[in-house]
Amino acid sequence: MNILKSPLLFFTLLIFACSTDKEIDEVIDAQDEDNVTDTFEETTSENPNILLIIADDMGLDASPGYSLGTIKPNMPNLQQLINTGVTFNNLWSYPTCTPTRASIITGKYGFRTNVMKVDDPLATTETTIQKYLDENTNEGYSHAVIGKWHLSRDVNHVTDMGVGSFSGFLSGGVQDYSDWTFIENGNSTNSTEYTTTKFTDLAIDWVDNQTKPWFLWLAYNAPHTPFHLPPSDLHSQGNLPTDEASISNNPMPYYMAALEAMDTEMGRLLASMSDEERANTIIIFVGDNGTPGQVVQEYNSQRAKGKVYQGGVNVPMIVSGFEVSRQNETDDALINTTDLFATIADIAGSGTTEIHDSKSFRALLSTENTSFREFVYTEVGNDSGTSDYTIRNATHKYIKFADGTEALYDLSANPLEQPNLLNANRLPLSDENSSELDKLLDASNAIRN
Repeated sequence: MNILKSPLLFFTLLIFACSTDKEIDEVIDAQDEDNVTDTFEETTSENPNILLIIADDMGLDASPGYSLGTIKPNMPNLQQLINTGVTFNNLWSYPTCTPTRASIITGKYGFRTNVMKVDDPLATTETTIQKYLDENTNEGYSHAVIGKWHLSRDVNHVTDMGVGSFSGFLSGGVQDYSDWTFIENGNSTNSTEYTTTKFTDLAIDWVDNQTKPWFLWLAYNAPHTPFHLPPSDLHSQGNLPTDEASISNNPMPYYMAALEAMDTEMGRLLASMSDEERANTIIIFVGDNGTPGQVVQEYNSQRAKGKVYQGGVNVPMIVSGFEVSRQNETDDALINTTDLFATIADIAGSGTTEIHDSKSFRALLSTENTSFREFVYTEVGNDSGTSDYTIRNATHKYIKFADGTEALYDLSANPLEQPNLLNANRLPLSDENSSELDKLLDASNAIRN
C-alpha cells in the first residue's frame, strides 16, 4: 500500500509518531474496523506464515507431478499446489524417517548430529529451527509440531528442543491408525480417532488460535505402514477388503488410499484458513524418504526406502503460496533436506541464508537457478556403527557402501542407476566418467573431513 494514496493511514501514522500509548489506543479505537484490518494485513505480509507438511514414506513414484510410477493417487489438493507453485525434481532426503527429520530441524548432516538411522535420538544441545527462529526473529513466530516426532522417545524431548507446543506421537509409527497413543502437553492418552484426521483437527485449531506469524511443522504418519483402509469419505480406492491376507497380497490400493486420505485432510486444513491468511502462508510439502519396497514402482524393491539409491532418497517437494511467483513449474536444482532449515529461517526474516550444511533456496521460488548446489550428499547408518554414504552432482552419483564396495552411476543416462560403472566386469571408465568420479570423491572428502 502507498501511504500517500491513503490519507487516513498517513494521518494515523503521523499521530502514532508523536503520541503517548494512551493516545495511540484512543486513535485505534476511533478507526473504522475495516481500515484497521487492512493495515494489519499490510504489516503481517512481511512475515508470512510457514506451513511445512511432511508425508511419511512417499517417494517420487507415488507422487503426482513426477513421471516415475504408473499408479498414482488422486490428490487434487496437492495437484493444486503443483499448479500454483514449484515442483522440485532433485530433493535428497535421508533413506529413513529419523535422520531426515533431524536434518531438517538442525540443518546438519547426520554424521554431525549422530542421527544416522531410525530411532537415533537428537541431542537437546542441538539448535532446532524453532529455537533458531526465537533467537533470530525476536520471538516473532509462534511454532508447533503436530503429528509424528520420531527424534526421541522421551515425552519431554520436544519441548526441551524449544518447540512451542507438541501434539502427536513420539515413535516411528502406530500399530493401528485408529487406536494409538496420543501425547499432548506431556500427557499420554489413547486415541481412537484416525491419525490423519486427528492431526488435521489439531492443526486447524492451533492455526485458528494464533495471533502472530506462525510456523507449523505438520508431520503426517500417512502413508507409513500398517497398510490399511482409511474412512471411505477420505479416499477414492473403493470398498476394499480389510482382512490382513488381502492387504498383504495387494498393498498398493491401501497405500494409495492412505495418500488420498492425507490429501483430503490437507485440503480441509487449507480450506479452513481465511483468504487473507492463506495468501500470507507459504506451503512446503515434502516426503521424508522413499517409498517402501512392498509398494515401490520402477525402482528395485531393494533400492527403495532404507537405501541410498535414488528410490530411497529422491523425494517429492512442492512449494506454493506466499512469495512463490513461479506457477506450475518444475526445477532441477540439487537440494538437500538440510536446506529447509536455512530456507525457513530466511523466509521468516532472520537474515540467514546459509548455516551449517543448509543453504536457503528461497530465491528459487521466483527464479530458476540450476547451479544452486553443485553437490548433494546423504547417508544411512547401521547397527554396527558404519554407514553407506552417497553424493551426486548434476549428472553422476557415487556411493560408498559400509563394506567398502563402491558404485558410480551416470544419472543423466540411467536415472534408475543401471549399470554400476565401477563394476569389475565392465570396461575401464571413460575420461568423462573418470573426471566426474574424481569430482565426487573430492567433494565427499571435503564434506566428511
